[in-house]
Amino acid sequence: MKLSLTLLFACTLLPAADPPSLFYSKAFPGSTPAYVQVTLDPGGHVVYQEAPDDDLPLKFELTKAETSEVYGLAERLDWFKHPVESGLKVAFMGTKTFRCEMGGQKHEVQFNYSEDPSAKALWDWFEHMTESAQHRINLERAAKYDKLGVFKALMQLGAAIEAKRVVGLEQYLPMLDRIINNESYMHTARVRASEIAEYIRAGAKPAQ
Repeated sequence: MKLSLTLLFACTLLPAADPPSLFYSKAFPGSTPAYVQVTLDPGGHVVYQEAPDDDLPLKFELTKAETSEVYGLAERLDWFKHPVESGLKVAFMGTKTFRCEMGGQKHEVQFNYSEDPSAKALWDWFEHMTESAQHRINLERAAKYDKLGVFKALMQLGAAIEAKRVVGLEQYLPMLDRIINNESYMHTARVRASEIAEYIRAGAKPAQ
């Protein structure tokens, strides 16, 4: 039976559900860092922390295409309402957590290893975000405390970008520009920073 015009109009006035936020964490004692967590909202805003109570989180933004890809994978996983652990006897690779908070509801799964294609792809995306944050932390630390180490940090960042392991590329531009315009840094570092910045501004393809 077709909806009456009155009921159809009423449905259009219903408030939209709260947009979901996504959470990822990995606890791996003995690794460096031993714990990371990433939150992502529908606007593409990422918050990276190395402790649940980290009072200096690193923030950056994904592109609309990157955000859409991540949310598409979460939706394919039914917003984490079902287990994704493979159950296979594999080496311990850290306890991973996917969590979605939407409309006052929370769904969460934990796993060590998954064979679900969507779970593996989403896991990889969150690892991209983690690596991206860590490269930025390393570069900013070197630029502030170890000017001779800046070139090494830039080479590592460049290699990660070329390997499509980095997301939210524009987050690096302020620091790259600072290095480019500061003659106290080594010439080779300034040249490499300029190459990376030019690559990003030319519209480098995001990670896949």
